Amino acid sequence: MRKKSHSKPGHRETRGPSQRQLRAGELVRRALAEIVARGDIQDPDLMGRPITISEVRMSPDLRHALCFVAPLGGGDATGIATALTRVRAYLRGQLSREVTFKFMPDLAFEPDVSFDRAEAVDRILHSPKVARDLASEDAGEDIDSDDED
Repeated sequence: MRKKSHSKPGHRETRGPSQRQLRAGELVRRALAEIVARGDIQDPDLMGRPITISEVRMSPDLRHALCFVAPLGGGDATGIATALTRVRAYLRGQLSREVTFKFMPDLAFEPDVSFDRAEAVDRILHSPKVARDLASEDAGEDIDSDDED
């Protein structure tokens, strides 16, 4: 006899990550940041490059970790992600010394483009065209407020 599930089919996908996934992701992020900061990685594309690991998303079973990376101060995030992918076996071994999981997650690295998007939005918001539009809206509000008196 099969147990009935009280949740709707596919309902899990609409919710965000569980607290367990978030905690595990933050543990992995901090440990990887420390490992990378030590400078022990023997890859020419990573040596002497300051890198930030902005987020780690864990799969529901905690066996896969998607790590978002970017170079500090700007630069080629794709190149950093590619270089970290090359040395992921080393990173996974170092990670196993830092954190304790039943299964050490497989690491995947993606460039973090959120900083680039935020910078683009900031550029747009500070552009002369937007400033002009905001000034004309403010002038329109002043006229409207005079009519209400």
